[in-house]
Amino acid sequence: MAFQYLGLRARLEHVDVTEEEVNRQLVRLQQQSKRRTPVFDRPSQNGDELVLDYAGFADGKQFAGGTAEKQTLVLGSNTFIPGFEEQLLGKNPGDDVTVHVTFPAQYHAPELAGKDAEFRCHIHEIRTTAPYALDDVFAKEVGQCETMEEMRENMRKSLENYYAERAELELRDRLLRQAADTMEDFTPDPAEISKAVEEQLDTMSAQLAQNNLTLDDYCKFSNSTLEQLREDARPGAEEAVRIKALVRRVAQAEELHAHEEDVAQALSEICRTNHMTMEELQPYYDDTFAAAVEYSILLAKVTKRIRESAVLEQ
Repeated sequence: MAFQYLGLRARLEHVDVTEEEVNRQLVRLQQQSKRRTPVFDRPSQNGDELVLDYAGFADGKQFAGGTAEKQTLVLGSNTFIPGFEEQLLGKNPGDDVTVHVTFPAQYHAPELAGKDAEFRCHIHEIRTTAPYALDDVFAKEVGQCETMEEMRENMRKSLENYYAERAELELRDRLLRQAADTMEDFTPDPAEISKAVEEQLDTMSAQLAQNNLTLDDYCKFSNSTLEQLREDARPGAEEAVRIKALVRRVAQAEELHAHEEDVAQALSEICRTNHMTMEELQPYYDDTFAAAVEYSILLAKVTKRIRESAVLEQ
């Protein structure tokens, strides 16, 4: 098979959005939403949701991690330190309340374990919560629509757009792999494959770290070893190396480049996505980072070129 990246044949999958899917998504949104009604005619009671500020003090000094503003707390939920929520019963909006508690002996912050403390609280709001009905009120307050019929139609369009975008991404991915498979003259460099394997493990390690876990922890849970993880990652690494070679080959053939304005736009998007400024990003911008940005730009341009020339089958 000769190398080919133009005129590839593929199918763009189409998903019809059914009434059942629309209903299912509306019910899911309904279950995630609560209707909140402010309370003015009685003091707080169990089940109420309070909006409050608080600041924690121990030994007369304010301690780290014990301060919050506009914090939401459901009385009776037992989410705060034992004894905290009970002292906020029978209160009213605008009240200032000093809550006295004793931290548990096994508290996660050793410097506070077993200590007496006080929390100086200010209650902003007391409100009840109740499930929504699937009616016009739900449409207005949750869906920002005038009627339930309008919200239903918006949900349908949103689902149609989602499935269309997903189908397009899947098509582009298939086309890339299809083109890469025609590079019969390409032999992956073992060093590149090993590097790609380690990159996959680094990504996995970073994801686990978000849950305070390590690769060793994962191996224990999954009854595996690091060597087994490397072996499992090898097929994906080989494909990643082949795709990179494809991108380089097509970019050269089509004279596609990562221009300065492309890089500037990509960096701007990275900053926006990660809520950073260019100054905050600068310490991370080394040669490896720059190479990754350049590759992502070329990958997008190559993918676009292959997609534009593809022949869609019915």
